Amino acid sequence: MNDASAPIRVLVAKPGLDGHDRGAKVIARALRDAGMDVIYTGLGLTPHMIVEAALQEDVDVVGLSILSGAHMTLLPRVTQALDAAGLADCVVVAGGIIPVDDAEILKTTHGVDAVFGPGTTTDEIITFIRSAVAAVRAGRA
Repeated sequence: MNDASAPIRVLVAKPGLDGHDRGAKVIARALRDAGMDVIYTGLGLTPHMIVEAALQEDVDVVGLSILSGAHMTLLPRVTQALDAAGLADCVVVAGGIIPVDDAEILKTTHGVDAVFGPGTTTDEIITFIRSAVAAVRAGRA
């Protein structure tokens, strides 16, 4: 992971068989415009592929966009694989169509730091990421 002065590095990924990525591209552009280094992986990735990309790119944040309804299967697999790969301090955020009850389970049980649903502003996402990464970096200092 990067030092406190380095730009925040974010991997934006679309796990599973989800063919719609407009929202992910909008978020990636907003994060980039906010000064973050953004790597967009494209569609149809497995949890393993996402973790490999996170390792290779040395990211602070993994952002997962999911609209397929498979969030309760795929997102825990990603967080478990991140932990197994030694990336437990990576901030994990998710967005898409995720019911509130499922979002709470993902946050309390499966290591997802935040879930952003429809209507969330890009400013809210940027603010959360900056705060969460600052906390992680401060903890390592």
